[in-house]
Amino acid sequence: MVTLQSAENALKNVYLGVVANQLNTAANPLLAMIKRSTNNIYGKEIRKAAPVGINGGISAGDEDGKLPDAHSTQYVQFVAELKNLYGKLEISDKALRATSNNITSFVNLLNDEMERLIEASNFNLGRMLYGTGEGCIGIVQAYNETDGYIQLNTVSNVVEGMVIRVGSSTTGNVNETYDPYVIQYVDRTTRRVYTDLKEYQSKGVGAGSYVYVQYSMNKEITGIEGIFTNDTLYGLAKADYKWLNPYVSTSTAYISDNLIQTVIDELEEVANSKINLISTTKSVKRLYQEYLSAYRRNIDITELAGGYKTMTYNGIPVLGEKFVPANTMYLLNTDDFTMYEMCDWKWLEDESGRILRQNDNSPTYSATLVKYAELLCERPNGQGKISSIATTLTPPENDDDSGTVQS
Repeated sequence: MVTLQSAENALKNVYLGVVANQLNTAANPLLAMIKRSTNNIYGKEIRKAAPVGINGGISAGDEDGKLPDAHSTQYVQFVAELKNLYGKLEISDKALRATSNNITSFVNLLNDEMERLIEASNFNLGRMLYGTGEGCIGIVQAYNETDGYIQLNTVSNVVEGMVIRVGSSTTGNVNETYDPYVIQYVDRTTRRVYTDLKEYQSKGVGAGSYVYVQYSMNKEITGIEGIFTNDTLYGLAKADYKWLNPYVSTSTAYISDNLIQTVIDELEEVANSKINLISTTKSVKRLYQEYLSAYRRNIDITELAGGYKTMTYNGIPVLGEKFVPANTMYLLNTDDFTMYEMCDWKWLEDESGRILRQNDNSPTYSATLVKYAELLCERPNGQGKISSIATTLTPPENDDDSGTVQS
C-alpha cells in the first residue's frame, strides 16, 4: 500500500538523482559546458583569487648582466554570495489516497509531478543563465484592466503558470503587500501577458514597471548579461578595475564570418581567450544559416554534452537561445566559468528528516528542492558580445564580407 512515507522514500531515493542530473546537464547546453565546484566556498560566500595579467619576472639581458626582478602575477579577490535556488512540487491528499492501492497510478502521479518541476526549473535556470542577476523578466509598456493584460517589451522570459510581481522602474522595489499573480496566457505576437489580476493601477502597475518572478528580485545567479552590463562584478567596481570590462561591439553590423572572427581575434590578442561557444538568438542563428547558404558554404553540425546538436563556426558551436537579448551574439570561453555550489540539488528536510509537509490550512503536501550556488567568470575580459546585429543580410551586390553596414 502506498503511504506518505513511501512517497517520501521514492522522492529521496529514486527521483532525486534523476532530477539533479536533468537540472545539471539537460537544463541548457551552456550550463552543461560549465564546470561545477564546491571549492572556494567560505560560509555563504565564494571567495576566489583571480589573476590579473601575467608574471612580470621576464626580461632579456647581457651574458653577465642583471637578472630580471621578480614580479609575480597580481591577483584580486572575487567575492560573491551564494544564491538560493528553489523548486517546489505539490501533491494533494486526495491524489495520494486515490493511488494508494495502485502502484502504477502512484508512479504515474509522481512522474508527472517531477516532469512538471523539471520543466519549470529548466526554463528558469536557462533564463537566469543569460540574465543579470537582478531578476527582471520584462518591462511594462502598457496595461489594460478591462481585458486583464500587461504588455511587455519582451516575452521571451515569461511563460504560462509563472507567478510574478511588479516593481518600480526607479527603485526596483516590489510592494510585498500585494499578492503575486499568475500568468494565464502569453500572446507572443502582441507581447501581451494575461494574468489573474485586472486591478493593475491600484496595485502599482504602470508603464515602465519592472516584472519579476515572485520573491526573486536581485536574488538570482549572475548570468552572462550581468558580466557585460553590471557596474559591479563580484564585489569589484568595473570603473576601478578596467580589465573587468569584457569586449562589446555596439556598431550596427551585418552577420558574417568576418564579423565573428574579428571579435574572436580581438579576445585572443587582448586576453589570450580561446572562444569555444557562440550563443545568439534563434533569429540571428537562422540569419547566419541563410548567410552560409547564400555563399554556398557548408553548414557543419556538432553534438554537445546532453545530446544537443547545433551548427558550428570553424568548429565552434553556435547556439540559438530564446533568452539571449534581441540582435545579440555572445562569444564565450566556457573554461572561464564555474558554477560554485555548496552542494548538489537536495530536498529541504525538517528536523525529523521529512521532506513532504502539509501546507497550512490545505489538504495538500509539498516538497522543495534547493541548491545554493552562484555562477562566476574568472576572466570577464575574455568574453565578447555583439549587440546590434542587423536583421537582414547585406545585399550581395554590396557585400564585402566585412560585417560592417554598407553606406
